[in-house]
Amino acid sequence: MSLLDRHLAFLEALRGAGLPVSLAEDLDAVTALGAVGWSSRTTVRDVYAATVVKRQSQRPTFDALFELYFPRLVGDGAQDVTARATKGDVSPDGPEALAALQEEVLAALEADDVDRLRELAAEAVGRFGAMPGRGPGLSSWSSYTALRRLSTDELTAKLIEGLRAHGWSEEEAERVGSRRTGSYVAMVEADARRRIAEEKGPEHIARVTVRPTIDRLDFLQMRRADMADLRRELYPLARRLATRLAREQRSRRRGPLDFRRTVRASMATGGVPIETYHRPRRPHRSELVVLCDVSGSVANFATFTLMLVFALREVFTKVRAFTFVDEVTEVTDQFRPGADLVEVMTGLVASSAHAARMGRTNYGRAFSRFVELHADALTPKTSLLVLGDARSNYADPALPALREMVERTRHQWWLNPEARRQWDTGDSVASRYGALVPMVECRNLTQLAAFVKDLA
Repeated sequence: MSLLDRHLAFLEALRGAGLPVSLAEDLDAVTALGAVGWSSRTTVRDVYAATVVKRQSQRPTFDALFELYFPRLVGDGAQDVTARATKGDVSPDGPEALAALQEEVLAALEADDVDRLRELAAEAVGRFGAMPGRGPGLSSWSSYTALRRLSTDELTAKLIEGLRAHGWSEEEAERVGSRRTGSYVAMVEADARRRIAEEKGPEHIARVTVRPTIDRLDFLQMRRADMADLRRELYPLARRLATRLAREQRSRRRGPLDFRRTVRASMATGGVPIETYHRPRRPHRSELVVLCDVSGSVANFATFTLMLVFALREVFTKVRAFTFVDEVTEVTDQFRPGADLVEVMTGLVASSAHAARMGRTNYGRAFSRFVELHADALTPKTSLLVLGDARSNYADPALPALREMVERTRHQWWLNPEARRQWDTGDSVASRYGALVPMVECRNLTQLAAFVKDLA
C-alpha cells in the first residue's frame, strides 16, 4: 500500500468510526505533513490529530486507528527476540524464557518504564501469543494466550507487594499497581491487534475491534466508562441544541407573505417590490408529555433521554414527564428550573422506584393506568413522546388505551432503542404500537440529536 493509499484509507476509517473528516481537512492534513515531514511518527500523529480531530471525546478512536494504519513496529521490529531468547539451550517460549520475561516485566513495572514495557509487550506477543497453524480466516496472534501465560494477576500481586515494601500505603500500592498492570495489558492487546492487522489488513481490525466515537455508541451496549463519558458529552450537546432550536424558532417568527400589502407598497417604486411584507405568525404553544420506560433492559437509554429532555425543557412551554415499568409515576417535579443535573437524575431514580409494581415491564397496563390517572395531561396542544423498546412480556398491549392517548394529542413520537431488525421478535410488539404512534429507531447520541432537532 502506497503512502497516499494509506492516508486515504486512514481517513476513510476515521469517517467510518464516526469522525466527521471533510475534504478540506483531508487537504489540510496533507499540506501540514508536507511542511513537517514524515521522519517522526509522533509528529505525524500530532499533525493528523490537529487537523482532523474536533473534540477530545474523538481522540481515543483516533489513537486506536492511528496505531493500526501507522504502526510503531512491523513484525518484531528491530529487536531480534528469538535470537536473544535462544541463548544457550533455552527455548524461546519455554518455562525458563517465560520466567525471565516475567522478571523483566516486573522490573519495568516497578520502575514505571513505559518505553521498556512497550518493548516487552511486543516481545510477549511475539514469543507467547503466536498461534501458528490455525485454520483459514483465523488470526495467528492472541493477546489472551500471551497474558494468560504471563499470569498478570500474579504480576500485579508481586508489584503491589514490592511497592508496599518501598513504603507505599496498602491502598495506594493497590491503586498504582492495578493501573500499571492494566496499562501493560493494554499494550499487549494493542500489539496483538497490530500483528493481526498485518495479516488481515487494518480495515478488518478497524471494523471489528475499534469502538466508534461516543456519539455513535449504542445506548444498550455501553460500559460503565462509556456512560461517564456520555454524561460529560450529553449536557453540552443539549445546550447547543437548545440554543440552535431557539434561534431557529426566532427566525421562523415571520409569517407568510402578505401579497396585497407588498403589491400596494410596490406602487411607490414603479411596481418593483423592493420591500416585502409578511403576516404575523400565529403563536403556537408547544407542550411536551414524556412517557418513559425505566425497566432494566432500557435503563441506559431512559437515563440519557431524560437528561436530554431536562436540558431542552426551556424550548417547550410546558414539559410533563412520567416513568413506568408496569405502574405510571409522574416525575415532572424533578424538572424544576435551575436545578442541578446530578440532583435531578438522583431524584428521578428515586421517583422511578415506584414505577414497578410487579417488577416486569407491562406496556398495556402502563398505558391503561396513564389514561385512568393522567388523561388531563393530554390536550390538543400536547406532543406525546414515548421512550421504550415496546417489549411487554407477552402481556395485553392495550392498543385502545394508546389510541385514546393519540387522539387526545397534537403530535406523537416513539423512540425505540433497539435496532429496527429486532422489532417484532420475541415479545416485541413494535409494529402494532408503530401503527398508532410513528416509531423511530434511536440507538445512539447522533440519532437522538437528529430526532430532537426535528421535534422542535
